[in-house]
Amino acid sequence: MKERLQSIKEEALQQIDEVKDSKALQDLRVKYLGKKGQITEVLKGMGKLSKEERPVIGQLANDIRDAITEALDTKQATLEEAALEQQLKEETIDVTLPGKPAQVGGSHLLMGVIRDIEDLFTSMGYEVAEGPEVETDYYNFEALNLPKGHPARDMQDSFYITEELLMRTHTSPVQARTMNQHEGRGPVKIICPGKVYRRDTDDATHSHQFTQIEGLYVDENIRMSDLKGTLNALAKYLFGEDRDIRLRPSYFPFTEPSVEMDISCKMCGGEGCSVCKQTGWIEMLGAGLVHPNVLEMAGFDSERYSGFAFGMGPERIAMLKHGIEDIRHFYTNDVRFLKQFHRV
Repeated sequence: MKERLQSIKEEALQQIDEVKDSKALQDLRVKYLGKKGQITEVLKGMGKLSKEERPVIGQLANDIRDAITEALDTKQATLEEAALEQQLKEETIDVTLPGKPAQVGGSHLLMGVIRDIEDLFTSMGYEVAEGPEVETDYYNFEALNLPKGHPARDMQDSFYITEELLMRTHTSPVQARTMNQHEGRGPVKIICPGKVYRRDTDDATHSHQFTQIEGLYVDENIRMSDLKGTLNALAKYLFGEDRDIRLRPSYFPFTEPSVEMDISCKMCGGEGCSVCKQTGWIEMLGAGLVHPNVLEMAGFDSERYSGFAFGMGPERIAMLKHGIEDIRHFYTNDVRFLKQFHRV
């Protein structure tokens, strides 16, 4: 048995030395060291040996197995190094060739508008708040002074999922949720950017999905003059220091009194042109003082606290700032359109 083991060693080392590729080397590993390999087959006869011979043969078999394993590993490393050298020769890179320029992306135009508005309001002490896009009927309507059956619900034709769940039609539910979290203690000072959904026919000025940014400030002694000052700062920040604003009476169920804000037309300076339909003003956003019912449902004492809220569409702001005539450009992902606003 000792002679057989020595013969296996010499044969294995010779074949390993002569092997030319990794597959053949792996075959040799299985042939000599595998579960059915030659060394294993020899060791099956250990039972016929005397008690004195068994440890001697066992030690010899281990030494031969180690020697073959070391030879296999050394040969494997040699073959891998040779393969790498050959690959480098065949795949030489000409570093003098011109490279392929990488196209650098940028923020979407709407994201740029949203960030600009966030920067303004965070500098004024507001926090950015978010909420779910799949909303409950309570927070989307009832908590905002729109009980079931209220006719104003028809103004926001909705995507209902169940009787009590829908895709939010505005970001106002974020305001209601945030006020609830404050448990009747002010101040609450937030803006709420996000996507909203309404059943609408897509055309140049309408979309079933669009973005909104709403703002809310609730504290003691908040007045209409605070709202006007905030909106005036917003208009000048977005459209230039020479822009004027005006507030027109309007109606929203969650604010009382309610107003629409217009900005003076920058195309004609207020003289009247086709852009402003000869009025000198362009409608911008809706706002108002928070309705006492909304405050009470959120746990605030409407005798002590008051507040204002406003809501605007980043799409409309972007269209006014950049002269974009079709809202669908924002969603069709035409690179030719997006490249024009790469800066943002």
